[in-house]
Amino acid sequence: MARPCKVILVALLVAAMASPLVLAYDPSPLQDFCVADKASNVFVNGQACKDPAMVSAGDFAFSGLQNAGDTANPFGSKVTLVDVKAVPGLNTLGVAMARLDLAAGGLNPPHTHPRATEILTVVEGEMYVGYLDTNGTLFAKVLHKGDVFVFPKGLVHFEFNFGDCPAFGIAGLSSQNPGLVRVADSLFGASPAITNEVLAKAFRIDAATVQRIKAQFSTKK
Repeated sequence: MARPCKVILVALLVAAMASPLVLAYDPSPLQDFCVADKASNVFVNGQACKDPAMVSAGDFAFSGLQNAGDTANPFGSKVTLVDVKAVPGLNTLGVAMARLDLAAGGLNPPHTHPRATEILTVVEGEMYVGYLDTNGTLFAKVLHKGDVFVFPKGLVHFEFNFGDCPAFGIAGLSSQNPGLVRVADSLFGASPAITNEVLAKAFRIDAATVQRIKAQFSTKK
């Protein structure tokens, strides 16, 4: 009887060690679809499901990525995001996509997606892209038409068009709601504002310079 008991004990230990790893990932969908119910007032991790009897093909469709985004802004860039808000049928499926347009000299400024890894394909033009790892090492590359680059989940990254012609790309993201944290906007355009003293010390500049930078983000959307 001692040997079977040892086998059972080992099995229990393996299961105990494995369970935290299993719980670290989103569960697989338990039904064919769970279309987001935009009218629901229920707060869940994701979106509440619409009654399947009310679901239509339109809940899984989106139109417009063939159109260039409006890059007439200070950054010269536009991201058209296709997430669960745009396509309710993405709810629980763990994917989203986006079109990135960059005017000549345009920049998609340093930012992170806290809930998603991103994979970018350049469709037209050229882009200088890169990301920073947690050691501060820059991984950057010039991409041409047809090239692909991956930005790991949660890491700061950017895209810049140093060419004379517009560029655009299509990105896939590993979350229905990737999230977006623009580094400069978050620090200098926070509401309520981060104190000048904190930012001055963090960036090794004086409070007057901090105030001038904050003024550039006071009208951010």
